[in-house]
Amino acid sequence: MKAICVFCGANFNGDPLLKQAVEQLAQIIVSRDISLVYGGGKVGVMGILADAVLTRGGKAIGVIPRFLMDKEVGHTGLTELHIVDNMHQRKQLMNDLCDGIITLPGGFGTLEEFFEVLTWLQLGLHNHPIGVLNVGGFYDLLLQQMDVMVEQKFLKPVNRQLVLTSGDPVELVNLMDNCKIEPDEVWFRDKNLT
Repeated sequence: MKAICVFCGANFNGDPLLKQAVEQLAQIIVSRDISLVYGGGKVGVMGILADAVLTRGGKAIGVIPRFLMDKEVGHTGLTELHIVDNMHQRKQLMNDLCDGIITLPGGFGTLEEFFEVLTWLQLGLHNHPIGVLNVGGFYDLLLQQMDVMVEQKFLKPVNRQLVLTSGDPVELVNLMDNCKIEPDEVWFRDKNLT
């Protein structure tokens, strides 16, 4: 992977375990000469991650909607900063600029980004590995819900396996480097979706 998109929160809850995981992720990104692509903010986990990459000499590429720049939450010290018109363009450009995606702990926005690119993967719109950095079990219940979706036959097991998970940043990046992406698109191929 040459660039990893990271979805994460504009807030930081003060968890030292999360801060340590962010620092470790920044280290692995920089040590492997991978560019960071992220939401362009200077606040919360976003800002911590970008600063951690930059202080290690790495490349941080931000993508932020104009209305958030106008609220002065954009990081102006990045390697590159792309200002777009809206949140939809932000996600699309972030996806276009990367070849792997990691989701860190966050709120509604983080989950929305994660599920949209996961849906795009399931639909065959990209082939980027998607990882969840499950720091301190933050996403345990969400991952259990995905297993319920499989049990209840709303999600195919092969598509559930598209979500790579680890609590360790090094292990997660290694999983992403070595995975083979094979979504099962058969569920919609023979159906009229119009």
